[in-house]
Amino acid sequence: MANIKSAKKRIRVIRVKTNRNRRVKGHLKNVFKSFDLAITKGDVNEAKVFLAKAEKRLMQAAAKGTIHKNTASRKVSRMTVRFNNIFGKEA
Repeated sequence: MANIKSAKKRIRVIRVKTNRNRRVKGHLKNVFKSFDLAITKGDVNEAKVFLAKAEKRLMQAAAKGTIHKNTASRKVSRMTVRFNNIFGKEA
């Protein structure tokens, strides 16, 4: 256990940031699952909505530093490619 006041504060700050990061990553996982489910169901409109939502959430997470910006861009790109391969002409 830390004895120095600044070290105690760092422990509190890290705990808050860890909780925030876990919550954001949980939201991302839910959006990914929803997108995958829409893809497997073959629902174009629902998949398009979840793709947009996923892109927004990923960019927000990257802006806050939860994930790296290149990771966010890569995930958006891969999801978009999947969407276009399945619903290319329909969307």
